[in-house]
Amino acid sequence: MDVRPFWLAGRPATGDAELTVTNSHDGRVVGVCSVPTPGQVEEAVAAADAVRKEAAALPIHVRAEALAHVSRRLAERADEIAHLIMEENGKPLFWARGEVNRAISTFRFAAEETRRLSGEALRLDTEPAAAGRLAYVSRVPHGPILAITPFNFPLNLVAHKVAPAVAVGAPVIVKPAPATPISALVLGEILAETDLPAGMFSVLPVPNDRAAALVADPRLPVVSFTGSGPVGYAIMDQVPRKHVTLELGGNAAAVVLADADLDWAASRVALFSNYQAGQSCIAVQRVIVEESVREDFLAKLVPAVEALVTGDPADEKTQVGPLVSVEAAERVEQWVNEAVAAGARVLTGGARDGATVTPTVLADVPADAKVSCEEVFGPVMIVQTVSGPDEAFAAVNASKYGLQAGVFTRNLDLAFRANRELEVGGVIIGDVPSYRADQMPYGGVKDSGVGREGIRSAIADYTYEKVMVLTGLSL
Repeated sequence: MDVRPFWLAGRPATGDAELTVTNSHDGRVVGVCSVPTPGQVEEAVAAADAVRKEAAALPIHVRAEALAHVSRRLAERADEIAHLIMEENGKPLFWARGEVNRAISTFRFAAEETRRLSGEALRLDTEPAAAGRLAYVSRVPHGPILAITPFNFPLNLVAHKVAPAVAVGAPVIVKPAPATPISALVLGEILAETDLPAGMFSVLPVPNDRAAALVADPRLPVVSFTGSGPVGYAIMDQVPRKHVTLELGGNAAAVVLADADLDWAASRVALFSNYQAGQSCIAVQRVIVEESVREDFLAKLVPAVEALVTGDPADEKTQVGPLVSVEAAERVEQWVNEAVAAGARVLTGGARDGATVTPTVLADVPADAKVSCEEVFGPVMIVQTVSGPDEAFAAVNASKYGLQAGVFTRNLDLAFRANRELEVGGVIIGDVPSYRADQMPYGGVKDSGVGREGIRSAIADYTYEKVMVLTGLSL
């Protein structure tokens, strides 16, 4: 099997070690990637530092056209890349194609936002002492960005870091998840087709135990991390003077109130508790149902979950595939068993076969069970009954996480109340918390992180405002 090179300062390179990528469904080897040496990592960081001024001065049209090119090429290679995602991640083709389409949009949105980047003129002569003065406010990149990306969206979550970096003129070094580096390497291949300067990007599939040196390097003033809370906050503690953005975990809640469309709510909750095999930080984990509709809702939810097609991710009909590894599936199985031992009831599912866990619905789960208060990151949901909106919203907030929440209601007053009271970064009315549009601000509060993704929001995170004051003007 050919060894895939990594991308060092915009060119392909090979190191002295290899990383083997396997398919979690059947254990097949799907790719072998070259791993950079410490010397090559140093070369990549030095190149990013050396090109930072040139990158920041790149004309808008160069940045925008590079981003548009990536969007077009992803579209041209969509089927090929979807199969790569399926092979390395275990994600069913249905969801892999969706991820590619989202990445196409992410780069297109970034190209559009880049063309809208402009300074702001601000007259200061609103007071006599500032007569003849005009401020010009622009945004300037902090500098090169270290992007540390997770396995669950190996293309689009890389796109959400790379695209805004190119938009603002900041070099970017990507450290993809060791389980799923191939998609990021393909993205590097497409970036290499553009007119971006050498050093503008590197994709370095180094092991996780070598990431700390990159995090600490003073030539990378921005660290953008997506992953687990303990690792994210350890990064922030390691480099308190850097600009760190963290998109961390969650145990997202879907609230089903008495006026909800129960058929719609059940179908959406069933699918989006189990999409990506539950390996999404906004997958439905907690279902909070108003007592008056509980039995009717469960009568629709459980059959909808049981109707999901679980199996080979290469099968076009599969909706729920394997987790990223057997070890991940064993952990989910253990958490379910712990909850059952503590008194939880299994309404459906709960079985494991290799890396695949059957979509699972639990009831009567103790509040301190891991499946309730931690992030399962697997195809498991718990159902909790509440008396009404007051108790429902309190239950959503009774979590250390605060990424997104979904509220199924047709009452506009309750919708605005939910938006006001829920301690989360996003409130999705009439749908699951799993909804995300790639152009919208996305991020959380509490242990779900700091900062926001979404192109415009990330552009703001990667830059700072700089003011130039012109004096003695006739305004």
